[in-house]
Amino acid sequence: MSVKKDIFAKQLQHYFLQMKDYKAYFIIPAQPEEVYLALTTAITINLWTGEEAVMAEVPDTEFSLWSGAIVGKNLSFVKNKEIVQQWYFGENTESIVTIRLHAHKRGTSMEVRQSGIPDGDYDDIVDGWKDTYAASLIDFYRE
Repeated sequence: MSVKKDIFAKQLQHYFLQMKDYKAYFIIPAQPEEVYLALTTAITINLWTGEEAVMAEVPDTEFSLWSGAIVGKNLSFVKNKEIVQQWYFGENTESIVTIRLHAHKRGTSMEVRQSGIPDGDYDDIVDGWKDTYAASLIDFYRE
């Protein structure tokens, strides 16, 4: 199935299964090229998370972050600009995550969109983006 058809299928699942969406912007004190590398290179992910990571900048490959706490499939990449992933939640529930990187006067504005979040997981996902994912990346570049 193509990426667009896959995303459309996920949007239909979202509509019928009471899924939620999340959108936020985080300012990362580094250039978009640096942030992109930090999000797509396993060794760099390991540095800013402090956890084991499996990642390759290759569409249709599986990834694992925070020693398996986040797992899924890489769908597409636009060098230094965008990453689209499918995150897995238990049985047959998958969520589409799009990270877009925009140049900003203080570094990078990281736009995060996540669709298809199970209602019961929403608060934990939002907290995870704010308190763990973005916070760890920001702290990494502040040091």
